[in-house]
Amino acid sequence: MDSDQEKISPAARSSWWQRWSLRRKIIVGATVLLVIIALAVGLGLGLTIAGSGDEAPGDNGTAPPPVSPNGTIPAGIWKPVAGTSWNYELLEPVGDLSADAEVWDIDLFNNNETVINSIQAAGRKVLCYFSAGSYENWRSDKDEFQESDLGNDLDGWEGEKWLNTKSDNVRRIMRARLDMAAQKRCDGVEPDNVDAYDNDNGLHLSEPDAQDYVTFLANEAHSRNLSVALKNAGNIVPAVINIVEYSVQEQCIQYGNCNQFMPFIQANKPVFHVEYPKGNNINNNNLIATDAEESICDNAAAARFSTIIKNIHLDDWVQPCPTNHTYSGT
Repeated sequence: MDSDQEKISPAARSSWWQRWSLRRKIIVGATVLLVIIALAVGLGLGLTIAGSGDEAPGDNGTAPPPVSPNGTIPAGIWKPVAGTSWNYELLEPVGDLSADAEVWDIDLFNNNETVINSIQAAGRKVLCYFSAGSYENWRSDKDEFQESDLGNDLDGWEGEKWLNTKSDNVRRIMRARLDMAAQKRCDGVEPDNVDAYDNDNGLHLSEPDAQDYVTFLANEAHSRNLSVALKNAGNIVPAVINIVEYSVQEQCIQYGNCNQFMPFIQANKPVFHVEYPKGNNINNNNLIATDAEESICDNAAAARFSTIIKNIHLDDWVQPCPTNHTYSGT
């Protein structure tokens, strides 16, 4: 059965447009144009929103600069060179700035931004220390950790336990600590206790776990424009040397493993090296004997290392190696 439309010829249908007034044609044309514009704007906005989900925003709403796939360090990160002098003071907030050192390694929690600014105002750089691999029962964020995050006690360090560095909660806390370092305007960070694999950690943490954790810390530090150290952990130097800026090393002369850290020197990166020849029970302001000093400062195994001698409590006393000794490369 034919419809009314089917009874109208094509020629008659085309004559409708010809019979419309100019005003009616303008209204219809404008309406069509507005619909096309609205669809185009909506499509563009949708693509922008969808694309923004591909990036993980940083603290300022932009994607953090990643460590590139070949292990290079992003541009703009502070990169000291081998032989840079340093001082190491963790016990108390820094007060005395008389030690002649280009880099000061100080406690992140103990020192406020005013202290850090005063060190930097003297033309020095500041590393901010925190323990990335151990729970410390005196820190202000200690209640953030969960029971499942904790492993065995650290041997010889009362109030500390190894942390499960694979825990999302632990990594969340470490991001917050790196935020604190950025807010206080530290130049770099020293995340300690990343060598659980070499200790009775109670969490089955391995060298690959340590490599993964150091990579996480380096990426997070770099995204906040902070340089980052590898603390001790000589076994994983080959795996991470391209994503950290320097080594902080304790007692390699005493334990005979300085060779593990020589790749830093070969890459012109500092090994900030400390020895504690007075032992665990003596902390005073007395210089060690000349022969003891020479056995450390003139030790070929630590050639061009940035070596200092400290009390193990890491108070404000320091005995730097003379600049004409081997650590300076001269």
